[in-house]
Amino acid sequence: MIHDVAIVGCGPVGATAANLLGRAGLSVLVLEREPDPHPLPRAVHIDHEMMRIFQGIGLIDRLLPLMRETDGHLHIGADGGAIRYLGTAGRARPFGWANDYFFYQPELEANLRDALAAYPRVDLRLGAELVGLVQQDDHVTLRLAEGGTAQARYVIACDGARSSVRKALDLWLDDLDFEEPWLVVDAEVDGPIRFPPFTGVPGEADLQRLSVMLCDPRRPATIVPGRGNHRRWEFMLLPGEDDREMMGPAQVAGLIGPWVDGAPHRLVRAATYRFHGLVAFEWQAGRVFLAGDAAHQTPPFFGQGMCHGLRDVANLAWKLDLVLKGLAAPALLETYQPERDPHVRAVIGAAVAAGRYICELDPEKAAERDTEMRRRAAQPGATAADLIPPYRAGVVGAGGGQRFIQPMVTDAQGRRRLLDDVTGGGWVLLRGADAANATFPSALGVKTLNIGCDLLDDTGMLAAWFDRHGLGAGASILLRPDAYLFGIAADDAALAALADELTAKLHLQPERIACPA
Repeated sequence: MIHDVAIVGCGPVGATAANLLGRAGLSVLVLEREPDPHPLPRAVHIDHEMMRIFQGIGLIDRLLPLMRETDGHLHIGADGGAIRYLGTAGRARPFGWANDYFFYQPELEANLRDALAAYPRVDLRLGAELVGLVQQDDHVTLRLAEGGTAQARYVIACDGARSSVRKALDLWLDDLDFEEPWLVVDAEVDGPIRFPPFTGVPGEADLQRLSVMLCDPRRPATIVPGRGNHRRWEFMLLPGEDDREMMGPAQVAGLIGPWVDGAPHRLVRAATYRFHGLVAFEWQAGRVFLAGDAAHQTPPFFGQGMCHGLRDVANLAWKLDLVLKGLAAPALLETYQPERDPHVRAVIGAAVAAGRYICELDPEKAAERDTEMRRRAAQPGATAADLIPPYRAGVVGAGGGQRFIQPMVTDAQGRRRLLDDVTGGGWVLLRGADAANATFPSALGVKTLNIGCDLLDDTGMLAAWFDRHGLGAGASILLRPDAYLFGIAADDAALAALADELTAKLHLQPERIACPA
């Protein structure tokens, strides 16, 4: 049997890819060398876009109880005063979910794996280790440690920072010149942790609901909220400190002691890491794609590492679906890296820039930094989610590229629901209130919904979005399956042109839209 897709690695990124492809009805082989999820927490943070992905694969009710919703990020300077606040408390949620959620990775991973049982065409093989692969003209042969082989049309390598697939393909990483040693400590704490009396903190900020980054030249550190009673601390190692010694119980107790202040707690783990900024030069080699940490590694200062990986597979899954079902040419898959690489590099650039000022160890330079950052404080309304740029290349038409909002709307049955639950995902043509009926290329199964008829814009968020983009009520927008905007048509004449543009971008057979007279 030749599977449609083989996924190497079943961490959160690989498991999400398998859920996306399984939901699309594809045959999927998942190879994971470990029989059980890693028992210790590693990634801890996702944002609203990841929640939207989980919503789209029907797992939000299952996963939401595992999440702790929080309110953003606060950076504290050397003098104990706020220098940057990326907070979201009390602000609108244009994408339907909060900007920040924290989780316990073993729980998340186990639930994503368990969900695969719903897909009879997904074959999850735990304890199966890939030791080699060979690419043929129309498939890839995978060699397994136990001596067997498997075959798939395409392969997604989600096998982490030390990716054996990346190494086998001799794909190299671009070093973005950031490497700092940090000690990561996870503990379960019965009660709130203690914070010093910081100054200049906005009145709405609840420190227990924020990621707090101490830009203290004596020892930069981050205090991270977790789900339930889980808390995380990240401490920068200073020059001359030994990794093994710093992981010792006495050193760890001394570092977290002031924060727990006698509260009962249990140490879960203490481990040292090198925070890197790395991106693969090539994300695709023939029929094999890199995703997640196999393709890039992001300093954790805005909590976007795992988010990048989930965006990767959300981007790749719908493209593989079209190609494997014969609806688009294989050339469509060549848009994966041109879309994702600039996206990832922009966010890594922001994280590296933040890391450089957070990790400043010179007291005089730290004081100068604090003065400058307070002078050019973040613009009102800025959040960490605003770091995510639009796509500029790839499957993007006129006016497209950005993530589209997801307000609460009322459907035709009078139920108030999030937009994606009403549209059902996939390709969606959203028509303004004054737009006449129209159809779109049928091969893609584009769903057309008219605002004011098929759904009601109760909150006015859709109307405000149209106004903000200079669009009248006769305009239309076309959404991709990953909820990014393909393009905008100001009227029906532009809608026909948008259909032609989509046909070209997806390498479809020409099929013009039927526009009203």
